[in-house]
Amino acid sequence: MRLSFRIKHHFFSAFRELFVHHHGSLEFRAKIFALIISANEDSTVESYIIVKEIGNTIYNNDEERVNLLMLSTKELVRKVKDNNGLDIDILVTNIQKELKIIPRYAKKIDIEALETLTKLSHNEDTIAYQKSIINFLQLLKDETLHTKKGQIDNDEKELVSKY
Repeated sequence: MRLSFRIKHHFFSAFRELFVHHHGSLEFRAKIFALIISANEDSTVESYIIVKEIGNTIYNNDEERVNLLMLSTKELVRKVKDNNGLDIDILVTNIQKELKIIPRYAKKIDIEALETLTKLSHNEDTIAYQKSIINFLQLLKDETLHTKKGQIDNDEKELVSKY
């Protein structure tokens, strides 16, 4: 990554909500990826490469947003691993709370993309744990999309009319 991007990232980290368009959406995606990556104690750089590849697809090769997604994910994983006020249970709770507030985020849970991260694990227990998390996310997504359909439709109409 370019030095200018790293400087921007540190600045944006402090003021992310003000400067990054659709900051909440990017952070939500980062939490989802961080949840799966954190479940693997032996996670490697390849995890972030996969996040970056997925980000390229999501953000149509917008390099800055892709890098922000990857770095935000890395930051969350580091907080979980360092036990710096964040653990997997808190991450799950945060994801659930965000879905209650903004149910349309459920559409951002890409199960296939998350499953690619499990292929980096070699320990059967870790794989089983990651798959349990993915199953939980699938249930959470399905439930949210089903029970909050009207609210999601209204929110999306409002977003389209604003932009």
